[in-house]
Order: sequence, then structure tokens, then C-alpha cells
Amino acid sequence: MARQESLRLRAGVLIAALVIVPGSVAAKDVRSPRLILQITVDALRGDLPARYAHLFGDGGFRYLMDEGVHYTNAHYQHANTETIVGHVSLATGTVPAAHGMVGNVWFDRANGRLVYNIEDPDHHLLTADADVDRETEIDPTQKAAKVDGRSPVTILSSTFSDELAVHYNGTSKIFGVSVKDRGAVSLAGRAGKAFWFSKASGEFVTSSYYYDQYPEWVKTWNARKPTQAYAGKCWELMYEASRYLFGDSDDREYETDFPGFGRTFPHPYGAADDKYFTTRLTVSPAGDELTLDFAKTLIDHEQLGQDEVPDYLAVSFSSTDYVGHLFGASSLESEDNLARLDRTLAVLFSYVDDKIGLNNTLIVLSADHGQPEVPGRLHELGIEHARHFDVDALDKTPAIAALKEQFGIGKELIEAYNQPYVYLNRDLIRERGLDQATVESAVASELAKFDGVAAAVSSTALRTASLPDTLLMRAILHNFHPKRSGDIYVVFEPNVFITDFDGLTVASTHGSPWRYDTFVPVMFAGADLKAKSVSRPVTPYDVAPTLANYLGVKPPSGAIGNPLVEVVNE
Repeated sequence: MARQESLRLRAGVLIAALVIVPGSVAAKDVRSPRLILQITVDALRGDLPARYAHLFGDGGFRYLMDEGVHYTNAHYQHANTETIVGHVSLATGTVPAAHGMVGNVWFDRANGRLVYNIEDPDHHLLTADADVDRETEIDPTQKAAKVDGRSPVTILSSTFSDELAVHYNGTSKIFGVSVKDRGAVSLAGRAGKAFWFSKASGEFVTSSYYYDQYPEWVKTWNARKPTQAYAGKCWELMYEASRYLFGDSDDREYETDFPGFGRTFPHPYGAADDKYFTTRLTVSPAGDELTLDFAKTLIDHEQLGQDEVPDYLAVSFSSTDYVGHLFGASSLESEDNLARLDRTLAVLFSYVDDKIGLNNTLIVLSADHGQPEVPGRLHELGIEHARHFDVDALDKTPAIAALKEQFGIGKELIEAYNQPYVYLNRDLIRERGLDQATVESAVASELAKFDGVAAAVSSTALRTASLPDTLLMRAILHNFHPKRSGDIYVVFEPNVFITDFDGLTVASTHGSPWRYDTFVPVMFAGADLKAKSVSRPVTPYDVAPTLANYLGVKPPSGAIGNPLVEVVNE
């Protein structure tokens, strides 16, 4: 009965009782490291650091795994494992049902259009013409934004960084840096400041939410034009091919042949005036290297960690995600990218050690989501069921045609599909005098019969919580926000994917509730933590409450995770 009652909780009210209940772990002492360094590696599936460790040197991933607290069994428990969802979950310690970021995009019924997660018409970019160059952007979610402004105002829960600012009366210096705007904005929160890379300008930019004008050091960094160092050069292998697990698997027909970049090493960046030049930088280790250089400059000029008040720097490295989309997790490109990211991390940690001291720094590394294997790669191993799904067929099958006839709808019944939601044509439904819940239920029932669809759940069912008590249904419910979610949540079968990125067919995409997308590493290091490998189940929602508990700061407003005892009790 108690379990049944838990499923009746409204989805808009924090549904933590379904899976996660905050613990009451108390730290031995309140400690104040001078810097909290939170690293997010976009799309770093939980097994990849150990899988590619044969290429790692000292000081990077090995420092985290061998000298820190390494949690090897961390999984998200929400269904839509996309970039903004995971980043904000790490920042807030809660699920999208509470923090509101249900996807990279959602359909805004009030304005009648698709919106990008952090777009903000009231806070413009400080650099003119630095908005996304839509002709060269490979990320379709960015193309949904109709304005150039960015801010964290759509995040509905406080972040750890917000609570740090409150606790220390605004004296903590708080920054977020990433190639992706959503990677920087999400973790900086409302109280911090964020910088991200503009492919259009080749600079790190910010918006009027954070500054009236750029700090001088940012102007100087951008004026130096660091991207020019890559002009005419290539992404080449870091080692001899024989050292790599996939050294003899460079050319695979299922990999993405991005214009001018190719499927095999070396991958040319092209000329600086090529319209795809800065995009090629972001889909290679160069994107992380630029992020590192900017972060080091920020640490120096903003004097992070130089007094007794803890500062906070979030660095989100995006190249792993882009490389995974183009080539897949099991590719020579992904393997070399992780080897180069390992060196990038080692340089960052060494720089922090020189400037602040690793003993004065608490480091946490995790990821916003994992990533699947490419269907073509699985086919090579005899796993034949992996395939792509044609979403254009959703509104054109006999079953949906029969529903249209049943309800007297002659036009499009399905207005749009935006991962992971189906949006019904509500105007037509109202015009016909039909009951929205009845139509939702009927369409969901038919969609669930599609070959390749694991589940289709109506928003009405989520509002009333009339669902079976399964891990999958809990994950979907964790993702539901009544004002932002679509009419029907569609889950595809494991290893069934949509890989059309606005006309560019990519090798791989994430966003499912399956374990390859929910599995991420969680690693804490520095601050004299004792080395430990922990295999018990934890969640990335535990990160923000752990940071808060460690510093004696109140947890974020919607946090449902548990402070991790191996960190806070050391």
C-alpha cells in the first residue's frame, strides 16, 4: 500500500519518495577548502576511464581513480539523459521533475514554439554576432533558440553554487566554463558567472545576465585568438596506432563523415576562415584544450582559492560528447580523445596545485550522461537488433490513421516529436470537442505497439501517477514537469536510436533511460581524501548534497541525493 501511495504523488511535487530519500549523514567537522573544482565530462560513460586507462599518464584520470574516492556504480534515475538534464541534476542534486529541465528543448505552449533550455530574451550576449551560426551548428537543440540571450532563470531549483553564495554572503567567487553554453550556465547557477565558446566568433562569451561588459582579462584572452593556433593543422593520434584498443579500426562506414573532417586520422581542422573551422575544433580534443586554457586564465586573473572563503569553479569538457556522436564510444577517435583529455586534466590539476594546492582543493568529476554503442559497431559483433528509428513514420501508420478517423481528425494529429516527447495537436482536439486525456491514452496505446518502442506514457497517466511501479516508470515520472513536458513520453527499445541531427546523420546519440546512458563515473579527490574504490549503488544526485554537507552549507532547495559517507566522513 505504501508503494502504491508513493506512486500517487503528483509529478510536479518532488517525487523523491519513489527512489531516493536524502540521508542524514553528518560530517565529522565542517571543512573549508579554498576551491571546489567540479568537472563534468560530457558523455563520459562510467566504464570508459578504466577501459582506456592503458593510454593514461600520471596526474589525470589516474590521480582521480588511484588517489581519490572512485564510485564505480553511479546511475541517473531520470529517463531523458540529455546534456542540460544531467548538468542541472549534478548542480541541484535532484531530478528534472523538480529542477524543471526536462530536455534540451521543450515546446512552450504559451508562446506556441519550441524553446531552447537556457534561452533568455532579456539577457543578450555581450559579443555582437556571437550567437550560434546555424548553418554550421551540428547540435539541433541549439537551433531551437530564437534569441541570442542566455541565463539560468529557467532552472527551478537552487544549485550548490547558489547555496555557497548564500552561505558566505556573496563572498565566494563562482564560475562556470564550457564549450557549451548549457554546460557553463547550469553549474554556475544564478549566483555565479558563466563563460562559453561561440563557434560564430571563435571566442569565449557571456551574457548581460552576468556582466555589463567583459572583464579586461577576457578581452585580452579573446584578442589573442587562441583558435588560430589550430589553423591548417590536424587532429593526429597521440601514440602509435598499435597502442590503441581500436588501432586497427579507424575507418568504419557507420562513422560520420563531417564536412572536411573525414572518418580517418589525421582529421584536418582546415583554414581559419573556413565556415566549419571552429565547429571542427569542438568535435575534437581541441575544444577541451581551449576550455582548459580559458579556465587556467580565469583561475589566475580572478584569484580563485587565494583566501579562506571557498571559491567554486565548474569546468565542463564537451569534446567527449561530440566525438561520441560522430564516431561512437568504441572508436579510435573516442579512445584518442580520452587519452588527450587525460593530459588536459593532468595539466589542470598541476596548475591548481601550483596556484592553490590540491590539499586545499576538493575536486569532483562526473558526467551528465553516458553514451550507447553505434548500431554498426554492434552489428560487427553479431548484435543485429540495434538499429535506427524513423520518427517521421509516427503520424503516418494505419494505426494512427484509424485513430484520426475514430476521432474525426483529418489533419495531423501529432504536431511534433521533440526528444523524448510527442506533442499532440491540442487545437484540433479542442475543435472536435474531444477529451485530451482520452486522445492521449489512445495515441500512447498505439505508439507502444510500434516495433522499436518500449513504452509510451501519457502525461495524464503521469499526472495521476496511475502507473506500474517499475524502474522505467519511475524514471519517466522523475522526468515529468506538468508545464514543460509533452503529451506522451516515448521510450525506444535498448539500442534503437534516432540519429538524424537536423539533416546530419550522426553515428550515435544518447537520451534513453537504459544503463548505457545512465551510467557515469563519480570521483572525488584532493583535500587529503583517502583513496577508495566504492562499488555500492550511488546516484549523481548525491554530488551536490555531498559538497554541501562537506562545507556545512545547506543543500540545494530540491536536493534528494545523499551525502556520500566516504567523502564527508573522512
